[in-house]
Amino acid sequence: MLSPKKVKYRKKQKGRRRGKSFRGSKLSFGSYGILALESGWITSRQIESARVVVTRQMKRTGKLWMRIFPDKPITKKPAETRMGKGKGVPEYWVAVVKPGRIIFEFEGVDPEIAKKAARLVNHKLPIKTRIVIREGIE
Repeated sequence: MLSPKKVKYRKKQKGRRRGKSFRGSKLSFGSYGILALESGWITSRQIESARVVVTRQMKRTGKLWMRIFPDKPITKKPAETRMGKGKGVPEYWVAVVKPGRIIFEFEGVDPEIAKKAARLVNHKLPIKTRIVIREGIE
């Protein structure tokens, strides 16, 4: 699973998922992209699952770019633990995604394969997504 090698602080505050994403909202590398339509946390397991789906659909043709990285630790306290005694230990990592953010980009595949891959990725992620296509293609 994806996780940072080293972080400055082990634990982070929860934060708020308001507003739109302006950074990372345009296609930079590929011809097709998967765009987030709502905000949410995407875990490293979900990112990996979506990546596997896209690479299986592409059948080793084309290139894939992942535009998000899980750099926010989510902590959890053990079961049957009383309140207090501080914050729990980090359990897993998430990427904070806002509407308008490009999650994946790929190129070198047919439009039908790209649309099918985007539909399957939509099933794997906890947020609504749609495919975006660079101008001049199809």
